[in-house]
Amino acid sequence: MQYEGRVFRPPSEAESLILQSTIGCSQNGCAFCSMYKEKRFRIRPAEDVCADVDEIAAGPWALAFSRVFLADGDALMRRTEEQLSIFSHIRARLPHCERITCYASPASIAAKTDAELAALAAGGLDMVYMGLESGSDKVLSRMNKGASAAEIIRAGQRARAAGLRLSVTAIIGLGGAEGSEEHAEKTGEALSAMQPEYIGLLTLMFEEDAPLTEDYRAGRFAPPDQAGILRELRTLIEHTDSEGSVLRANHASNYLNLRGTLNADKPRLLAELDAALSGRRALKAEWMRGL
Repeated sequence: MQYEGRVFRPPSEAESLILQSTIGCSQNGCAFCSMYKEKRFRIRPAEDVCADVDEIAAGPWALAFSRVFLADGDALMRRTEEQLSIFSHIRARLPHCERITCYASPASIAAKTDAELAALAAGGLDMVYMGLESGSDKVLSRMNKGASAAEIIRAGQRARAAGLRLSVTAIIGLGGAEGSEEHAEKTGEALSAMQPEYIGLLTLMFEEDAPLTEDYRAGRFAPPDQAGILRELRTLIEHTDSEGSVLRANHASNYLNLRGTLNADKPRLLAELDAALSGRRALKAEWMRGL
């Protein structure tokens, strides 16, 4: 089995079998992102995806994978009937598979009816990963996200209502120093409105080939400093009311690793941030950060 181009997956899918259901990202225009830039978005033929499954099933790795992640950036864009056929094939050929997940975009969720989303959940799709990035429309517009905060919130709510588990990511620092407070507050409010099972918080880094990197180098975008990042993270958590959501801010890009379950662990998480802001807790060195 061969992959086309660079392949990306959420950190929690490190042990998963990765199958390319689609190539590239359907949006592929976010200013902060350099992923998939070398690819034009398209949907792979279902028979090719199933052939990859057959190859794994016939080899020594047949029993090694209990999870399957469908790449690339927006596998939910495939037609529902084809997706259901692929799910069925995965379950039949890889009987040890316990869950199937994929990235989803607000657009791909909006393109599905409620009945289709429910059918996908019943037919084998366990969870979708969706990027909120920010709850501020100003930030989303500047970053060319391709959707408003209300559209992203609605997509997340519909996915959950259909029976799909939802993992949502947001990026600390994306509003810049000037828009830090609004970005943090609005993002916390958006997460509260969606009530996702999982919340993943990353910290902005400047990637080669990302349009935002050029703005940063030209002085058109000024990120928060390290203390500003911590204050922003604190404000975001303070404004998030999402009972039962598992929160992780332990990505390699983060200066401070945080993990807990909302809302029960909110006081502890805020106390850990206060300790870091006062210098009582060490932060990750800059050279240790990465994407």
